[in-house]
Amino acid sequence: MKIWAGYGSEHSMNLVMIGRFKEMEKAIEAKSIIDAIKDTVEQAPRLVEDLKEPHAKRYSPEILAVLQTHNLFLVAPEELEQFAYDISVELKGQEIVVTTDESEVSAFLKVLID
Repeated sequence: MKIWAGYGSEHSMNLVMIGRFKEMEKAIEAKSIIDAIKDTVEQAPRLVEDLKEPHAKRYSPEILAVLQTHNLFLVAPEELEQFAYDISVELKGQEIVVTTDESEVSAFLKVLID
């Protein structure tokens, strides 16, 4: 995986992250997982539930169902908001290209690596 970063004049990252896969099926699968999480985040009223203990959070039922369906548990509850950012995710052959002005992309990186 290669990561390029360029900085714009408005404090934006102009970041492009490219995940290159050996098999086309894996690239398609990663893109579908990102799309599923992104769609759920856009539709779900709550991403996480705050528990009584400080800093304790757990996934909302909607998000948990998507993560269980795709057997993906690397993304922390605090990272889910990254899927609500203005981010472009494209499938180009055996590559997934993530383009964003945000600096927080750890959730996408975890999906691509997993």
